[in-house]
Formats: sequence, structure tokens, C-alpha cells
Amino acid sequence: MPTDQTGGRTRFAIVGTGSRAAMFARAIATEHAATAELVALADVNQVRMDTHNRRLVALGAPAAATYPADGFRAMLHRERVDVVLVTSVDRTHDEYIVAALEAGRDVITEKPMTVDLPRCRRILEATGRTGRHVTVTFNYRYNAVHEKVRELLAAGTIGEVGSVHFEWLLDVRHGADYFRRWHREKANSGGLLVHKSTHHFDLVNWWLGARPETVYAQGRLFFYGEAGARHGYARDYDRAYASPAAEDDPFAIHLATDAGLRELYLEAESIDGYHRDRNVFAPGVTIEDDLSVLVRYDTGATMSYHLTAYAPWEGYRVMFNGSAGRLELEVVESDHAGPPGAGKGHYSLLVRPFWQPPYEVTVDGYSREGHGGADAKLTAVLCGPDRHAVDPLGRAATERDGAASLLTGLAANLSLESGLPVRAADLLDLA
Repeated sequence: MPTDQTGGRTRFAIVGTGSRAAMFARAIATEHAATAELVALADVNQVRMDTHNRRLVALGAPAAATYPADGFRAMLHRERVDVVLVTSVDRTHDEYIVAALEAGRDVITEKPMTVDLPRCRRILEATGRTGRHVTVTFNYRYNAVHEKVRELLAAGTIGEVGSVHFEWLLDVRHGADYFRRWHREKANSGGLLVHKSTHHFDLVNWWLGARPETVYAQGRLFFYGEAGARHGYARDYDRAYASPAAEDDPFAIHLATDAGLRELYLEAESIDGYHRDRNVFAPGVTIEDDLSVLVRYDTGATMSYHLTAYAPWEGYRVMFNGSAGRLELEVVESDHAGPPGAGKGHYSLLVRPFWQPPYEVTVDGYSREGHGGADAKLTAVLCGPDRHAVDPLGRAATERDGAASLLTGLAANLSLESGLPVRAADLLDLA
């Protein structure tokens, strides 16, 4: 990653200043202030940028220059930006990624890299044409438990992997949040198979050293949206703020009572009209909440995957069947839906060899905070002194890794439409 023209700290800019930008802004301003500085912010909403600047100043860092989104290109040159962090709405990622690459800057983008095939091809073409690089922030690669799974599989602990079963559960607090925000429209997010599952598909690609070949999917909107009426949960309001019908709705989020959300969203509504607190059962949801996917990989392994966005608890189970045994991972992030941080969490990593008793594997460094401790390690690699270190686990994800994870989700979306299996190579050849 480059440093600025004077050989000093790396000069970062962030485009898209919603809540996800806060993790990167704080890391640059605090833990990594010796090697990085946040020099500029770009967004369609000045109020949100001003909120981030107040937080930076409160941390003892200088405020960043602010630019409207259409001033993004000018910002890159005027502020002598070295690296751009893209944390905007998913459907806009390609606009800023390509503009930064063409201006000679490297890019770090939130997952998913983009939301459809034309945008994905545009990004890959730009990296080839400019010689610049895109890093996709797959923070789950930096989770200590996931690192241990990678090590065990690479060491041949269960032999060659023949199949994977992967179940991911979003509880009715976290899962519901995708149906309150811009994510509820597939044109913005690509649906949960792109926005959320891209994390999971990337993990399997990384764990197996594989790429998807054939994908088949089934799914529907079962619980949220207008489907909620038949389950007895729907209430008659469009958004929670100032709505009596939402006051005791367990599915509602109340922006006015959360200082962070109030500053970033409620107080910023007059600029762009964005409502962060939509009724999860209101009309207009175009994404699915219950999804099944079958994948065959170029290694010959297969995966059965299921995502449920309305579960009573949050976590996941991944089972690997191999030629010398079985590896079983269970992570309970919260044993019931409640306020953030509520509920007990734990993990279990079990190896079941042939002809021998099973044994548990303990993992050092696992935390319930920041995606299992992954966020801190990710920002250290992207923004801090670890960015030049050799990584034997290969955790840093490139634009090709971003495209490979998208391939599973995009192929699954096409399969949902057609009812037929989809060959990934017919969509994008990464060979």
C-alpha cells in the first residue's frame, strides 16, 4: 500500500459515511494514527459527514475535508489521497472503485464488491487496465476460529474435502435490520445472497482453495415484507419514527433513542430523505429471507447452504466431510434475540477422525467483540503497520476473490429466476 508523496503517513479517504465507515475512521484516528491519516470524506449527505468529523475531533484527530459525492474525483487530487475506502450503498461501489483506479489510487471496498455482473466486469477490467488493486474487506477471514479451520483443512486433518454443509442463522433482531434499510431492495444490495452471503461464500472459497462451478438455488420471501401479515406480525405504519403503532413493536428500531443512529440518520433525513427505520413488514421488499443453495466447486467438492433471516438465535454451523474424517464448527453469537450484546455466545470446533474418538480444538484469540476479534485484525492489516507483513494464511482478499464470492451469489440469484442450475463460468471466467 503506498504512502503519500512526502513519504509520510498513508492518506485515506472514505466515500459513503454511514455506520460502517465508523470502524475505519476510528481505527485510522486512534490505533493507526502513526501510519495513517483520514484526510477526506465524500457523501451525498453533509450532515453525516459532519457527524463523523465531530467524532474524529472527540478522538483527538483532525477533522477531514468533506466533499459532495459528485466531487469525488476532485477530492482525490486536491487532498492527495493514496487509498480510497468505499463504504457507500452497494450498487454505487463500482462508480467510486473505477474512478479511484483510473486516478491511480488503490481501493479498499466493503463487501460485496458490487451487486451484479456488469458492474463486476467493469471493476475487473479497470484493475487490468490501470494496474491498480482492489482489496475487499472480508473480515471473517480474520476471525481466529476461521483461521484455525483454514489451518486444519490445509494440514489435511480430515483429508480431501468431499462436501460442506453450511447453515447461517440471522436472528429476528439482526436479520430484521436488512428489511428496514436500503438493503430491502435487491437493486441496491443484490439481495442477501450477495450482500450477506458473499461473506460465507468467500469463506468456503478460501477454506477449500476453490472456485464455484455450478450453482442451484431456491428461496422466497417467507417472513418479512407483506408475508408478515399471514404470520400475525404486520402493523400499519411505514416507518417507526413518530408512529404510535411502532412504539411497542419488537421489530421496530427507534432512531431517536439511540444517539449514534439519531446523529447519522434521523438528523440527516432533511438532506436526502433516507429513512433508516422502515417497517420490516411494509410493502416494497424485493429480497428473500429464506434461501437454499447447492454448489459444486472446481475441486469436485459440493456445498449445501442455507440462510435464514428470521431465526430465534444467531450463529452458524459448518460441517466438512473429508476422506479422513469430519470437521464440525458451531458458533453461537447470541442464544436469543435481544439488544446488541445480549445472549450467551460460544464456539465449538470438533474433529472426528475415522476409527478414533472425536477431539475438540481450542482457539486462541477468539472474542465475542468485533466479529470474533476480526475487525481489529482487519484494520491493522489495511490501515496499520501490518499491511506489509507476509501473511501465510492469505487473508487479504483481492478483486478476483471479491468476484469469486460474487459468482456464487449472482449465479444463485439467476437460478432463483430460472429454476435451473447455472454454470459460473458462463457468467464470468476467472481461470
